[in-house]
Amino acid sequence: MNFSRQALLGIGMIIGGIVMLSAMVQQLGSSDDKVLTPAIVDKSATDNMASMPLTIDIETEKRILAQKQKERALRVAEQEKRAGLFLEEQASAESQALAKARTENQQYTANSNANSKSAAETSDSPKTGPNDLTYPKLQPRPNDTVTPPATTTKKPDNETQKTQQQEVKKQADIKKQAEAKKQEDAKKQAEAKKQEDAKKKAEAKKQEDIKKKAEAKKQENTAKKKADAKAAAEQKKKNEDKAASKDDKKSPPKSAVGYTVESGDGLLKLARKYNVSVAALAQANNIAPSATLQIGQVLTVPSRKQIERLEREAAVAEKSRAEKRKKEEALAKKSADAKNDAQKKLSAARKEVKETDAKGSFGVQVALATNQASADELAKKFKSAGYQVKTSKTSRGVRVVVGPERGKIAALALKDKVNSDPDVNTTSAWVLYW
Repeated sequence: MNFSRQALLGIGMIIGGIVMLSAMVQQLGSSDDKVLTPAIVDKSATDNMASMPLTIDIETEKRILAQKQKERALRVAEQEKRAGLFLEEQASAESQALAKARTENQQYTANSNANSKSAAETSDSPKTGPNDLTYPKLQPRPNDTVTPPATTTKKPDNETQKTQQQEVKKQADIKKQAEAKKQEDAKKQAEAKKQEDAKKKAEAKKQEDIKKKAEAKKQENTAKKKADAKAAAEQKKKNEDKAASKDDKKSPPKSAVGYTVESGDGLLKLARKYNVSVAALAQANNIAPSATLQIGQVLTVPSRKQIERLEREAAVAEKSRAEKRKKEEALAKKSADAKNDAQKKLSAARKEVKETDAKGSFGVQVALATNQASADELAKKFKSAGYQVKTSKTSRGVRVVVGPERGKIAALALKDKVNSDPDVNTTSAWVLYW
């Protein structure tokens, strides 16, 4: 009974919706007719204007087009407004129908409970006749707008139970299918995860194998390098030992050897015989490298250590001689440069004295000898160097003077030249006024 009432209620709602939709369509149709009338008039007006000469400019055409668009927008807005009102009315009707159906369902449930109770009480009372029937008392539905057909009858209870059982079975099947699908999905996910894990393990194993191979190759290369280095070291040692044995044959004796000179012997011959240098052999015996040996002369052939010591001493002596020679050359160059500079200054001073007509005669005293012989010897030395020299006796000794020069400037320049001249080797010259 509950199912049939709900079905009737749904049919009633559908019929009501159809009626409202038809009314809406009619209203829209009437509005379209009203709108089409001015359109026809506009068309006829346009035809009349087409027969007239073209005197309307572009601005007028634009204004007419804008007016038409505005009217069209107003019509569309009006239609949308009506459609919205209709939808609101339909939604209100549906909500009212649902509320009404809910109320009737509650009343029907209450009546069913009351009928069940009254039927139980009737079974306890005396049986009625075959024609006595008991009908349940139904309450009238408030504001009922849908009238069910008069020919509607109740379905048997077993039909309702069957339907309910089918529904329950259907729900159970659906639930079972959903559960089966869920299990199938879980199984697929588990299988996919298993495959993914297997793939990851395989990839990890592959990377591990690659790493192990690389490590093994690295260790192999390291071992090979060590073996090669060891073999190279052994070969180097062998070569060094071999070279040492050869050097022993060609090297000087390990200890000093005494040798008596025989006929035809010389330093060069002995040096080749004992694998020593002529300089070391001569230095060990304190003789010159070009000295001639005498028959029966005893020489000492130095040992390796003695030769090394002699070579070191010779190297030090040679280095000292080279440094001394270098200093002497530098000093000579410096002295020559100083002499040239002093000569240039002297020439410039003489020129300046000549131009300025300087007065006074000055000499440069270079020495004060104790006697005339020493003074003459010094004078000879300075004359050989190109100086004009004079001597004069004083109470303190014999004075040796270079010059004279006119003007004190020229005398000072001459003094600087004498002090820087390496040929006379003096630094005590000073200007003397004559």
